[in-house]
Amino acid sequence: MVTDQMVEDFQRDGVVLVKGLWKDWVEPLRAGIARNMAEPGPYAAENLKPGEPGRFFDDYCNWERIPEFRDVIFNSGVADVAAKLMRSQRVQMFHDHVLVKEPGTSKPTPWHQDGPYYFVAGRQTISFWSPLDPVTQASLRCVAGSHLWPKEVLPKRWLADTAFYPDPEKYMPVPDPDAEGMKVLEWEMEPGDAVAFDYLTLHGARGNEAATRRRAFSLRLVGEDARVVDRPGRTSPPYPGHDMKAGERLREDWFPVLRA
Repeated sequence: MVTDQMVEDFQRDGVVLVKGLWKDWVEPLRAGIARNMAEPGPYAAENLKPGEPGRFFDDYCNWERIPEFRDVIFNSGVADVAAKLMRSQRVQMFHDHVLVKEPGTSKPTPWHQDGPYYFVAGRQTISFWSPLDPVTQASLRCVAGSHLWPKEVLPKRWLADTAFYPDPEKYMPVPDPDAEGMKVLEWEMEPGDAVAFDYLTLHGARGNEAATRRRAFSLRLVGEDARVVDRPGRTSPPYPGHDMKAGERLREDWFPVLRA
C-alpha cells in the first residue's frame, strides 16, 4: 500500500494520497459516525453561524466509547502505514476526529495547520483524513511543503475567526494559498481512500455544494520523536488533567502505543 515514492512524496510535500486505506472499513466507520452524531461527545461542535446553509458537524476524542472507531484504530493496519510514511518504528495514538458536511453546506473549512493547536509536536507526525462518501469538490486541500515552513501559522477559532492564543504575533498570518499561487494538492476520492498529512501541513476544504453528504473520519498519530510541548493557552484537544510535562512522550495509558 505504501511505496518508496509515496514515502519520498510525504517527506517532501507533507502530504500523500493513500488509495484504499480503509476500503474494508467503510461501513463500520459510517456506523461509528452515525453513533457519534446521535451521541455527541463533550467537544462536539456545529461550525455554522445562524443563517449559513447546511450543517458542519465535528467532534473528536471518542474512540474509547465508540467501538467502530476503536476497531479501525487497532485492527486495520493503519499503524504500519503510518510507520512507513513517518519513517518511525514507533507509532502512538493521539486522537480521532469526525467531520461531516451535509449537502448544501457552502462554508469551507478554513486554512490551518493542526500542529499549533496541539500539545505534542515533532517531525514524525501524521493525520489520516478519509471520506466515507465519494468526494470531488469537497476534498481536502493541502499546501505542498508547508510542513517545512520556519514559522507556524496562527491557529484560529473556526466559528469566531479569532486568534486561539493570546500572543498571535508569535505566528505567521493565515495565508491565502490560491491568491498567493501556492502549490495546492487535492484529489477526487472514493470511500476509504485517505489523505495522509503532517501536523504542520497547511490544509482546508471547500464547501459541500453536492447533493450528497461528506462524512470524513480522521485519525492523528505520532512517531518516536514526538514530545509534549508547552502552548500559551488551552489546547485543542485539551485533555484536562493529563499531567504531562514538556519534553515527555505522550503517556501510554491515555495514548496507546499501536506499534513499538
